[in-house]
Amino acid sequence: MKALHSFSFPWRRVLALFFAFLVCTALWAEATQAQLAEKVIRLHVLANSDSQADQTLKLQVRDKILAQTASLLSGQESAAQAAAILQDNLDALAQTAAQEIAARGYHYPVKVCLEETWFPTRQYENVSLPAGNYQALRVLIGEGAGKNWWCVVFPSLCLSAVTEESLQTAGLSHQEYALISEESQPYTIRFKAVEWWEACKHWFSRNES
Repeated sequence: MKALHSFSFPWRRVLALFFAFLVCTALWAEATQAQLAEKVIRLHVLANSDSQADQTLKLQVRDKILAQTASLLSGQESAAQAAAILQDNLDALAQTAAQEIAARGYHYPVKVCLEETWFPTRQYENVSLPAGNYQALRVLIGEGAGKNWWCVVFPSLCLSAVTEESLQTAGLSHQEYALISEESQPYTIRFKAVEWWEACKHWFSRNES
């Protein structure tokens, strides 16, 4: 019995260490994604349907919204400032979208709001943002039942080249930039840890609801 006990004890220690590692990784991933989410605002445009015409309309509305947000957010240096400006201009943005929809010969209603939304991992130019909840400017066209389009309106990752300087101006640290640009293997591993943790959280939340 003593022999069995002494044989099994190392495995309990290994399992305990592995569990502690998972907990530490989860806590780190949660904090890292939350810090990134505080510094960016995503864009989420949902088409009325998956028909070719509705998907084309989605992109046309997107272009108008991006042009307007680029003007509104020019010179802003924090996501909080950008969010306040977008919140104050939701009606104007909705009007821009509605005018574009009407100009293209459609009569779909459109809703524009600023709210927290879950996003999967997305690649933008030379950076990737891990999955998780982010504040997003959402544009819902008609039924919003078609394929959607994601991007980042602050800092702008839609219309301009992504540089470390532009992201640091928006408040991202060098370590955060290194993480999302996956500039070296250690940062790639850390990014995957964040991605894994957020995917697990999303899976559990969907199965609980």
